Amino acid sequence: MKDVIVIGGGVAGLIAARACARVGLSVTVLEATGVPGGALGSHEVAGLTLDSGAESFAVRRNAVAEFIADLGLSDEVVAPNPAGAWLQLPDDRVPGGSISVPLPKAGVLGIPGSPLADDVRRVIGWSGAWRAYADRLMPVLTIGREHSLGELVRKRMGRRVLERLVEPVTAGVYSSSADDLEIDVVAPGLNSALTVTGSLSGAVLSLRSGAPAGSNVAGLRGGMSRLVAALVADLAHFDAEIVTDAPVTALRRSGTEDAPTWTVTCAAPPADAPDAPDAPAAATTLAARFVIIATPGAQALALLADLSPAHAALAELDWPQPTAIELATIVIDAPELDAHPRGTGVLVAAATPGVSAKALTHVTAKWEWLAAAAGPGRHVIRLSYGRAGQDNPTAGLRDDELLALSLADARTILGVDLDAAAVRGFARTVWGDALSPATVGAPERVSQVREIVTATPGLELTGAWLAGTGLASVIPDAVAAASRTRHEALGI
Repeated sequence: MKDVIVIGGGVAGLIAARACARVGLSVTVLEATGVPGGALGSHEVAGLTLDSGAESFAVRRNAVAEFIADLGLSDEVVAPNPAGAWLQLPDDRVPGGSISVPLPKAGVLGIPGSPLADDVRRVIGWSGAWRAYADRLMPVLTIGREHSLGELVRKRMGRRVLERLVEPVTAGVYSSSADDLEIDVVAPGLNSALTVTGSLSGAVLSLRSGAPAGSNVAGLRGGMSRLVAALVADLAHFDAEIVTDAPVTALRRSGTEDAPTWTVTCAAPPADAPDAPDAPAAATTLAARFVIIATPGAQALALLADLSPAHAALAELDWPQPTAIELATIVIDAPELDAHPRGTGVLVAAATPGVSAKALTHVTAKWEWLAAAAGPGRHVIRLSYGRAGQDNPTAGLRDDELLALSLADARTILGVDLDAAAVRGFARTVWGDALSPATVGAPERVSQVREIVTATPGLELTGAWLAGTGLASVIPDAVAAASRTRHEALGI
């Protein structure tokens, strides 16, 4: 009998497990895949250790900085190249053509604070700029009750701002259309600022004036996976156990209603797992006083479903369809990229001719530590594929086919003739089962989930699908879940 079983060894699960283990609770983490870390994973490509998921964190809150300091990694925090990102857009002047322009800086999720600024007009033209400026003359008809980001932008600033500025940003950050995003989740304070200032552009300027100076994101020297390594080391120090290749297939409770005993069933490890026995293994059952579920949303809802009709009903809420995202990472010798022709990366507008990717990150241009590790003339670029509501163009492609597609997209986006023979390494990563925490109706859905789980003694739930995108949201939520578990277990 363990004190706590944490289902899911992603960053939320590891954080929750650490918070429980450091006060003396016995903890086992069950991770479905072969390695812990989830969205903060890493892989080796051409001798370089690279992030296979998130490669930065938002600095808008102190929670991340404080947590990193607690792990002893403060000296490893680095800021990205301030050059900023670009946009790849359809060229209005050339049928079937596309153009690259810098992303305007004075905005929130692409919404401009100054619609007539030169960098904004370069993207949306004079007609689009004047239409966006008309926002300042329009009354605020629905005070503080806007929900859809896309609907608000379309109504206040017009189609050009939405399609050429906002949609590329929301697709890159949230893998969702702006029409599907809940304003209060992706842009907290925008509704109230709109009410106070009387215009969307005024609201944007108000939010930006209250934001701290400097970059909005930071990273870790050596990659964000260093945070996972530090968490795993801490868990070992506190005698917590991490079991990999252990997908949980069932969750049951027994005992009394107020003091349940939890039984967790794991599928047998795959035959090719490093620690798999010679003979076929059976499913494993473990027991604990407390359970923290820290899996992606679909798996969490499936585990809850057998607990009661009320728990099962949570899966029937109006959840959005998950968007399958595939990342293609290329290490290439291309000295012509030393000039960083598109800053730190490019966001691609939908229906841009000749480009299938939705975004490209010039990783060695963004992070100086990686450029130094790669050496002169060697570059790392990463392309992202998959838009909400559309078939992923990479589905079914072999590795060589995906590499060819990625190189073709990179040539168009970067404006450089990259030679396939100069490729030194290639890797692909698929993220396909995440429920977006930012779509319209998310606060209400999350509230219903939390209400049911709160009424279930001995059970906690955490993860990005509930807390929100990024470490700034995930860390406080995971720590709070662990704190409630510790209080129930120890009264502290």
